Amino acid sequence: MGKKIPLSVAIITKNEAENMPGCIGSIKFADQIVVVDSGSTDDTVKIASDFGCDVFIEEWRGFGPQKQFAIDKCKHRWVLVLDADERIPSETAMAIGDIVSKGSDDVAGYSFPRKNWFRGRLIKHLWGGDRIIRLFQKNLGRMTSAAVHESVEVNGHVEALDVPIEHFTESDLSKILIKIDHYSTLGAQEAFIEGRKATIWSASFRAALAFFQSYFLKLGALDGAQGLTLSITDSVNKFFKYAKLSELHKQTKSLDQSR
Repeated sequence: MGKKIPLSVAIITKNEAENMPGCIGSIKFADQIVVVDSGSTDDTVKIASDFGCDVFIEEWRGFGPQKQFAIDKCKHRWVLVLDADERIPSETAMAIGDIVSKGSDDVAGYSFPRKNWFRGRLIKHLWGGDRIIRLFQKNLGRMTSAAVHESVEVNGHVEALDVPIEHFTESDLSKILIKIDHYSTLGAQEAFIEGRKATIWSASFRAALAFFQSYFLKLGALDGAQGLTLSITDSVNKFFKYAKLSELHKQTKSLDQSR
């Protein structure tokens, strides 16, 4: 599509210089691209600015609130929420263009199947049923307030599309370990606020169960070495989330006893 369409795309970033050209290049049809950065130390902001994005610098609020901040900066009726490691294929771009130009007022939002790639392989089994709401009317949708595992909530009818969003998840194992540390901390804090409890033994059990579910029940074994790696990382993430939750309760108990 040569002509830009009245669509706003909301993206949050931190040190996404490697992903930005591919991501922004796939949504050049959008009239507005909003990038909210939370302190990148690489060229993320420069790349976004060079592409003509509306760039905002904002301290980290948590995934849901940060994305909602980006949505609030969008000026068009239709908003597409995208992660920096995601891409919009040409057939999906055409479908979005049709929706924005002549979409029904009766539809508040649209969901997409997501094709997830890891280390050069399409993960067909373990992540095969992934479907996400990403395109919606701004006045009818918003992000959940969750600090992790956030999603779009839409007030109205959601229509399922067959065209995909492509997701090229992190493949560098060192960076994956850093993400596991970050996500497990957020998950533990969220569980702590909800009043949930854990022990190191229950954390171990949850980790083993997570691996069994991912590798066997969700057929990660059929996704080759990548499926095995993802099943293990999911298990490790689960262990540290609940081990950290147990640690939070011990720290709180120690503080209460010292008062």
